[in-house]
Amino acid sequence: MSHLLRRPFGSHGKVHEITPASAGWRYVGFSLYGLRPGDAVTEATGDREVVLVLVEGKARIEGAGQDWGLLGERMNVFEKSPPHCLYLPDGSTWTATAETDCQLAVCSAPGRGGHAPRRIGPEGITLTARGKGANTRHINNIAMEAEDWCDSLLVTEVFTPPGHWSSYPSHRHDEDDFPRITYLEETYFHRLNPKDGFGIQRVYTDDGSLDETMAVRDGEVVLVPRGHHPCGAPHGFEMYYLNVMAGPLRKWRFVPAPEVEWIMKRDA
Repeated sequence: MSHLLRRPFGSHGKVHEITPASAGWRYVGFSLYGLRPGDAVTEATGDREVVLVLVEGKARIEGAGQDWGLLGERMNVFEKSPPHCLYLPDGSTWTATAETDCQLAVCSAPGRGGHAPRRIGPEGITLTARGKGANTRHINNIAMEAEDWCDSLLVTEVFTPPGHWSSYPSHRHDEDDFPRITYLEETYFHRLNPKDGFGIQRVYTDDGSLDETMAVRDGEVVLVPRGHHPCGAPHGFEMYYLNVMAGPLRKWRFVPAPEVEWIMKRDA
């Protein structure tokens, strides 16, 4: 199995825990909890800022000294309704208590302080189409560059229809050379519908020093430390992924793979 592909530990409790140390990089962290009604989990953010995403289900959340009440609405991620999320700065503590079965994602990156905790969505998050033809997919932006209330994190959800490609045309963001390109590490948390299906993701560099093609199953995470990283949903299977990106500059600037640059120019 590729070292870039991370399978869940199980289905209950903390089922993913990806840290900068375990990933071999500097910025992005991603954890996922599978909770049952009444389960409670508490974490301190330490020196990292956090975006909590209710992927599925409902939970009562307290964080940064505030009671945020009951968050969550969609019981199946493929309803595609806007997610309920919470931003917590570094130096915070949070507790989530599941009201229903739920999946709670913990997206983290270095924090520098100065930002207030805030609820994100469902208001203000609109499912938006991107791409053309078999490259069409649908985006729920949670915390992208236009939002200025966090230090490092870039977080978004993507729904890819059956038979379509996503994160395509292939592109990379692995150099710190703004404004041409920015260095951003990235994780993909994948869900498939039906859940016994699979998707495909390739991570590769122009010089071939990294070239991994993975069959991705429901609940798995792909790490993108560098290189291009397109993914595809075979006919019959719908693909969801939750993206987390972070780097030294909170800007998303990328360079297309040479072999697909003509596609980007044509479709611009």
